Amino acid sequence: MTTAYLAAWNAKDADAAAALMSDDVEYLDVTVGEAQKGRDAARDNVIKVFFAAVPDLKWEMKGEPIVAEDGIAFEWTFSGTNTGAWGPETPATGKTFSFDGVTFIRVKDGKIAYQGDYYDGYGFQKQLGWIE
Repeated sequence: MTTAYLAAWNAKDADAAAALMSDDVEYLDVTVGEAQKGRDAARDNVIKVFFAAVPDLKWEMKGEPIVAEDGIAFEWTFSGTNTGAWGPETPATGKTFSFDGVTFIRVKDGKIAYQGDYYDGYGFQKQLGWIE
């Protein structure tokens, strides 16, 4: 599942990534603070936002994932160039970035039921020039 999920992200295929999620998935990006609930919300408010803001994004797993019957955890590096707006109040900066993080996934009935992404939001924002 992890390989297919990262492949969908790297192919910029939001529908393929979302298809691996349960209907009632909960997706938490720790820097946002509030989880997106439901497959459509995760696809539209997280995945598509990243694709629009970073069309050349690259999400690479570092090492081997830790896999259990109902969960997966893995370290990663996320990189790209911010050429699109993140939202109305966060226009594109044109800056490149690269940051590391970890993802925790809970699996239920073969689908992603929960995803939590944890990373250095401060360092990410510094690279984009949003803060000094």
